[in-house]
Amino acid sequence: MNVSGHLNPDALQKYVSGVLGSSYTVSGVSRMHGGAQKVVYKVDCTNGFSCVLYVWDLSMNFFQQEIEQNTINAGSYGSGLFTSSNRFLKEHSIRTPALYNVNNDRTDYTFDYALVEYIDGQKAEAYFSHPDPEVKEHVLQQVRALVTAMHGIKRDTFGAPEQPERGHNIGQCHLVLQDNAKLQLAYAVQYIDLINTNQGKLLDKLEEFAARISPRTEYGLIHDELGPDHLLVNERLEPYLIDIEGVRFFDIEHEHSFLEFRFGEYYRYLQNDSLDPDRMRFYRFHHHIALISAGLKLLHRGYPDQQFSRNLSRYHTERAMRYIE
Repeated sequence: MNVSGHLNPDALQKYVSGVLGSSYTVSGVSRMHGGAQKVVYKVDCTNGFSCVLYVWDLSMNFFQQEIEQNTINAGSYGSGLFTSSNRFLKEHSIRTPALYNVNNDRTDYTFDYALVEYIDGQKAEAYFSHPDPEVKEHVLQQVRALVTAMHGIKRDTFGAPEQPERGHNIGQCHLVLQDNAKLQLAYAVQYIDLINTNQGKLLDKLEEFAARISPRTEYGLIHDELGPDHLLVNERLEPYLIDIEGVRFFDIEHEHSFLEFRFGEYYRYLQNDSLDPDRMRFYRFHHHIALISAGLKLLHRGYPDQQFSRNLSRYHTERAMRYIE
């Protein structure tokens, strides 16, 4: 079996047996699409059982530089965040794959890794084109119920779920992303002439949108990058949240503005009439700026799908420019 330079076969077998029991013998390992921040493998056993191996190998993270510099990317990376988010979601009955074990002792390897429940199903986006309208409707209603329940969990300070509620993050959470937008623009101006020429106007628009936001003292639980590709639907048509390291209390408008363009026409299932329009406007703009930079970084750092990276940056450049035309 080939695990692409992570756990060797003997170490993996020892780990699986130690966590699941001696009757679990590894028969195969295959690399799964794991996004930009961790490596993901499906592990099959001779008894028909399958699970997932997560590996947090910083050297294979496409945002390694930002994490090492403790920028906003550091808030959505690592086994510690995964473990605490998994525990919190489970305690509040929000479906996410079960965590069997996490190994972060760094005795034999320089990275953390974990065994996680394998959900045998498809991503929610597959149901957008499902031929059975009743199945499609049911899945989207289930996604709505999950998102509504998650956003309905409230706290009066923003931040990670297990961060103390008192004495931290007393300011306004949108200001964190205002600062982030400035950092991302500073990266993009080096590579996109249109952004370089209009940097001042884009910064002015950012300041304008931020200035309209009134103070708030209640925050909802968000996933932080909730597209239909971060929802796995099992055989009972139940959606599960995956890639949960970024889960935190925040303005739910930040999530909804992302859901809008990731779900497209199906965002109608997720609409919330209580959202603050000023926050929605600010977060939409922030997403466009941040994703211009994200696309460029993936492109420059060898992300496998180069066309996706290029299109991501180009699309959000076009969208951002509309705000200043």
